[in-house]
Parts: sequence; structure tokens; C-alpha cells
Amino acid sequence: MWDSRNVLVTGGASFIGSHLVDSLLKKGAVVKVADDFSSGKLSNLEYPLKKVASNTWTHNSLTVIQGDLKDKSFTKNVLKDVEVVFHLAALHGGRGYIHTHPAQCCTNMILDQLVFEEAQKAGVDRICFASSACVYPAYLQEQTGSNYLLREEDADPFVRDKAFADLEYGWAKLMGEMALKAYHRQYGMKTSSVRIFTAYGPRENETHAIIALIAKAFIRMDPYAIWGSGKQDRNFTYVQDIVDFLIGAAEKIEDGTPVNAGRDDRVTIDQAAEMIFDIVGWRPKKIIHDLSKPEGVASRAADLTRARKIIGEPKVSYREGFKKTIEWYFTHKNREEVKSKLDTLLMER
Repeated sequence: MWDSRNVLVTGGASFIGSHLVDSLLKKGAVVKVADDFSSGKLSNLEYPLKKVASNTWTHNSLTVIQGDLKDKSFTKNVLKDVEVVFHLAALHGGRGYIHTHPAQCCTNMILDQLVFEEAQKAGVDRICFASSACVYPAYLQEQTGSNYLLREEDADPFVRDKAFADLEYGWAKLMGEMALKAYHRQYGMKTSSVRIFTAYGPRENETHAIIALIAKAFIRMDPYAIWGSGKQDRNFTYVQDIVDFLIGAAEKIEDGTPVNAGRDDRVTIDQAAEMIFDIVGWRPKKIIHDLSKPEGVASRAADLTRARKIIGEPKVSYREGFKKTIEWYFTHKNREEVKSKLDTLLMER
């Protein structure tokens, strides 16, 4: 369905967005990217882009436009002639960022509603929304070593006791999902919401756990600091698997039904660090656990029953994904530069 299809990827210069652009171009889509470069980078789009205007670059079937999607005129302009929207643009970051920037995270509600409204007016056929595991109630994720898998029905703004999202970022994502269902119900727009769990991979920054752990190994931090107890666990999901979930949802879901994009197995932060040490071939003499830093929920993993039925399941193992990410990081980063700025890199976007 993608050959010659006009597709807009908001936030397309971001970590996940740029990988999504790569996959869509390989499938033959004509892709437009809208990004303000507040966290995304033009360099994430690894093509020989030619600057054709003050805020526009092109290469073959790819057009990149810089601008603020909270500016109604900009949003209206980039949606012209678009058939499918992948809406990834958001103010976000790792646990440290969303914990310390609650007001900024709230602006996502403005951004989402403007994109949805202008897309409907422009006659867009379908929207796929990058939601988050942060829509799930924290009380379902409070026990380390839990074997509970988060099911899509665990987060629903219209069901009593099912709307209790994780911080302001999670609430904004849940409201975005609710709005998309409303657009489907009222206007018949085809919509889907993909709840992304703990994505990692090449092009991600140090505010996220796996890249942070890799960065500390890269600079040979010793004592090596792990945020929190190290016993908190996650279902770290490789970026290409996330991209495949997004494309699959856009193809097969039309009524706003949310679907998990993640894994149903998990590793602790300590286990992730040990795997990184093994792949790198280095281990610190001492590991410390910094309990003063944000560590998020105790345990998080996805029930994939719906995803397997509609789309499929993740294909990249932890070790394979970690190895690919380490190879990218060690190739693209400068040790002294990372070492001098690490404290800032861990907390800012």
C-alpha cells in the first residue's frame, strides 16, 4: 500500500522517526518530514539532502521541512496533499527529562490536537499515532520481578480506574489516543495508536537507559553509576521492531484501537549493564547504584496478544540489538566529548 503514497512523518528527524522514514522510502512511499530539530537532527536522515529553501531539504522521494507544528499555518501547509500521517512529534525524553520538565510535556496535548484537526480538514486518509507505555497505570508496575504483562485494556480513559497514566507525558499520550478515537467516530478518519515500550537503538540519545549505560561504558566510567536499585526491569525493544509495529498498525488498524509495540520478556537494568560490559569487553572495578536519580516504574513489559494477532512480534534479540547499538555508538561518538558533557547529556533532550 505504500508505493507512491504521500506520507507525512512528524518528528521524522528523531531517533525512531528517522528509522521509520528509512523503511517507508524502501517501501516506495513519497515521504515528507516535519521537524523543529529540538531533539531530532537533520544528520539522522542519512541521505545527500539538498537545501532548496531556508527551511527545506530534498532528496529524490524525501522532503524535509523545519518548523513548529504548534504553528497552525505551518501544520496546515505540511499537510497539503498528504494521504497518511505518522505522528511522532512530541516534547519527550528519558526518565530524567520527563521527570524534570512536566510543563513542557503538557504542551504535547496542544501539538497533537492541532495536527489531528488540520489533518481532518486536509482530508488525510489515516493517522498512526506514536503513543507510549506511559499511558499505563503506575500501580500495575510497582513490583520488581513482576511477571504481569500490560494489556491494552489496562489503560482506557472511559473505564473507571483504568485512567491513571505515568506523569504528565503519559497523560498527554492517553489524551491523544482518546482524541484519535473521537476523530474516527465523528469523521470516519482511519486511526491507530501504537504504545511504544522502551525503544532503543542507533541514533538515540543518552537520556534513555540503554544509550546511557553504553555511554558510561564508552568513557570507561569507574565507579560505574546505575540510576536506581538496578533491579527495575524493562522490555527494551529494538528500534526496527518498533518501526515494523508502526507500519503494521497503519496498514491494519482503522478504528483507533491501541496496540502494544514492545516485548513480553524483560531484563533488569543490572542485567542490561552486564550484557553491555560483555559485548564491549570491559567491566568496571566498582558499580554503584544512585538512588537519588529518577528510575521510573519498577517493572514494565507488554502483553503482545493483540499485536501478534494483528501485526506480528519483535524479531531482534536483546544481545543482537545491544550489539548493533554499541557498534553505532562507538563508531559515531568522541570519548572525550562524551566524558566532558555526560551529566548534561543524561538529563537534557
